[in-house]
Amino acid sequence: MRFISRKAEVHECLDEARAENKSVGLVPTMGYLHGGHISLIERSIEENDITMATIFVNPLQFSEGEDLSSYPRDLQSDREQCEAVGVDLLFVPSLEEMYSKPVHTSVHVDNLTTSMEGRSRPTHFSGVATVVTKLFNITGPCNTYFGEKDWQQLQVVSTLARDLSFRINVVGCPTIRHSDGLALSSRNAYLTAEERLSASVLSRSLQKASELVQSGEILASVIRTLIVDEIATEPRVVLDYVEVVEGNSLGSITEIGPGARILLAAKFGKARLIDNVDPYVGIS
Repeated sequence: MRFISRKAEVHECLDEARAENKSVGLVPTMGYLHGGHISLIERSIEENDITMATIFVNPLQFSEGEDLSSYPRDLQSDREQCEAVGVDLLFVPSLEEMYSKPVHTSVHVDNLTTSMEGRSRPTHFSGVATVVTKLFNITGPCNTYFGEKDWQQLQVVSTLARDLSFRINVVGCPTIRHSDGLALSSRNAYLTAEERLSASVLSRSLQKASELVQSGEILASVIRTLIVDEIATEPRVVLDYVEVVEGNSLGSITEIGPGARILLAAKFGKARLIDNVDPYVGIS
């Protein structure tokens, strides 16, 4: 595995690979890797000749007062995991390598970014869109892999790549979960033992909602109420939102049909966790 910190080195390596007609896979991360990240990397390795993972804690996607300074980091473990699984290039740029001071340019995706995470974290998706645009430009034509756990982000990135005509194929990959259903997340590290037990209510409520939809319920209001009531059984949870939307446009719907998605976010002490489900599939 080659460890790279400079954009110019990425250009050199990947231009050479493409000149040899090798396909390139890109897996952007903020580090503190877990099984969800590794599943994306493994998918990329399976489908491409060269896989590059990136680790960069992007300050632009953290709002004031969020956990930028305390976001979990363990570069040594990340390097070891990437090498063990077979990553070809690990790109770990400095803040100065990624952004000039001050940053004059940002990227905004309209409509998809005003609800849910965009409402709770108003600057978040501009930060995501900006860093993703930079990574796409640095990498060049490739397949790139994003987890479905961050469903809204996946739609934003897919739309960004299409609207700006990047020669990028965005691949969404299934959410990886613990045995009790909790979605893997770097922020799970914030959970106390008691909060960790409570956190399984997120996937449990989504699964109950899915079962109700699969039994014939189509009213979004009924499904939302079921989830809110289920989450209310756990006193350690502070619910942020529950939304039933059309999966690609993220527009609110009143009746559930094929392509619908249920998304939620909640706080457990320091940890703010998100999850979602296709109600016709459920938690797997």
